[in-house]
Amino acid sequence: MTRIATRSYSFRDAELLRQKGVHPVLARLYVSRGLLDIKELSSELTGLIAPAGLRHIDAAAVYLADAIAAKKRLVIVADYDCDGATACAVALRGLRAMGANVDYIVPNRFEYGYGLTPEIVTLAVNEKSPDVIITVDNGIASIDGVAEANRLGIDVVVTDHHLPADKLPAARVIVNPNQPDCGFPSKNLAGVGVMFYVLLALRGELRKRGVFDAKTQPKLDALLDLVALGTVADVVKLDANNRILVAQGLKRIRSGRTQPGIAALFRAAAREARSATPFDLGFAVGPRLNAAGRLADMSLGIECLTTDDEGRAWAIAQQLDAINRERRTIEAEMQDSALALLDNIDPRDNATISVFDDAWHQGVIGIVASRLKDKFYRPTITFAPAGEGWLKGSGRSIAGFHLRDALDLVSKQAPTLIDKFGGHAMAAGLTIRADAFDAFSAAFEAVGRAWLSKSQLERILETDGSLEEAYFTTQFIALMDAEVWGQGFPPPVFCDEFKLLNQRVLKERHLKLLLEKNGSRYDAIWFGHNEALPERIRVAYRLDANEYNGVTRVQLMVEHAEAA
Repeated sequence: MTRIATRSYSFRDAELLRQKGVHPVLARLYVSRGLLDIKELSSELTGLIAPAGLRHIDAAAVYLADAIAAKKRLVIVADYDCDGATACAVALRGLRAMGANVDYIVPNRFEYGYGLTPEIVTLAVNEKSPDVIITVDNGIASIDGVAEANRLGIDVVVTDHHLPADKLPAARVIVNPNQPDCGFPSKNLAGVGVMFYVLLALRGELRKRGVFDAKTQPKLDALLDLVALGTVADVVKLDANNRILVAQGLKRIRSGRTQPGIAALFRAAAREARSATPFDLGFAVGPRLNAAGRLADMSLGIECLTTDDEGRAWAIAQQLDAINRERRTIEAEMQDSALALLDNIDPRDNATISVFDDAWHQGVIGIVASRLKDKFYRPTITFAPAGEGWLKGSGRSIAGFHLRDALDLVSKQAPTLIDKFGGHAMAAGLTIRADAFDAFSAAFEAVGRAWLSKSQLERILETDGSLEEAYFTTQFIALMDAEVWGQGFPPPVFCDEFKLLNQRVLKERHLKLLLEKNGSRYDAIWFGHNEALPERIRVAYRLDANEYNGVTRVQLMVEHAEAA
């Protein structure tokens, strides 16, 4: 069940922004999202929070500067998603520009699991002979892996953004805005953002030592396209600091000053880099990169982001596009079988969903969990076989249900059920024994029933209310597209009543509509919905500039519609 609600905002605060020159509609959109200070609208790099606020970042800079001077061999251990791949590419490009001897290793997720495990340390030693291991987008939970590296005389520098457990690994240095006693104001940096900050601090340390001056130092802003991609793809909250990082990255992509790999991925996704948006990064470029880590080997994605050879970048981008098409096919089949499994259960009777099929691919379970969560609006965990009697689970959550904390509670109440787990409020992963699936499902459901009220299990679609007809224009759409919208700073969704003049189903899946309001007519489309609507409807919609035969017109992208 979906209910349309209108975001509240202070008319006075919106008026104050409008008086400072902000467009009247944008003024109310900003205020309803908690942005009251015109300074927060700045997307200039000078507005970034200084690196010094990150706990231990100065120690990391000093340590890495010493390691570079001593010509130590640095090896990056990356995570296998888009944030991990971009963080690895930022680390490689940035550290090499500062004179480091640096290589990387990205473990196969199916063989080695997540994070810096003892097995990955052994693999790194055998293949790369590191003096120092630097983790990107992982490591905060890698107590055993760090201990193994220490045993072998290898220092570990952890750069991560995930939530820590009660105990921290005994690393040489940890930089993570979410570690205890870190006063950094933005807790929402992605893994790639943390690594970018480490490079800023390291460059500052090398300047202090006279290795560079302001003129000869590496231009780290050249890495912001990678930072923007990883930040958007990891769905971290776009607070003011992250919005600056993303805005600057998009600016580089739109002006053509981007890594060959990102340009090639835009081309493979048939998207225009010169009008790049956060939507393109999150739904076109990011998934093609992620597909490598899901089905193949993320080192392919990392090579795409680190090569300066345009021909090689294009060849890899095409490969990644083919892997992504395969991923979509597998995902569609898994989703169909998941819905078939749920035929016998009415998810509305449950507070949570846990599903398992022994034919599923563990690289795609996270996406399927996300789709089921969207469909039924329940915290959802999907499981696939991981060999030798183990199951891998990937979960996605809804507002008000902290998934990692829920798994922590299950683990405390039934200590034998979960082998290991980790993650965030909205996404988490875990490993259980295959014969523990039913017991885990029951325990997870019990937490869901205890924590979630009936009203929390109702999807509320927040809108920005009615939009004046004067703004149904391509100019207004361009104005909105120039903003950085995303997680925690959602793109505008308006809501109005319309008369339905015409409706037809396209490709058996989508509803094409002709709507009328106060004598004006509008084309609209509702993707993934094919049921007929009544004559008077209340529609929640986004505005889109639809180009066809050289003519650009305003089209309404329907998010939800109901009888008026």
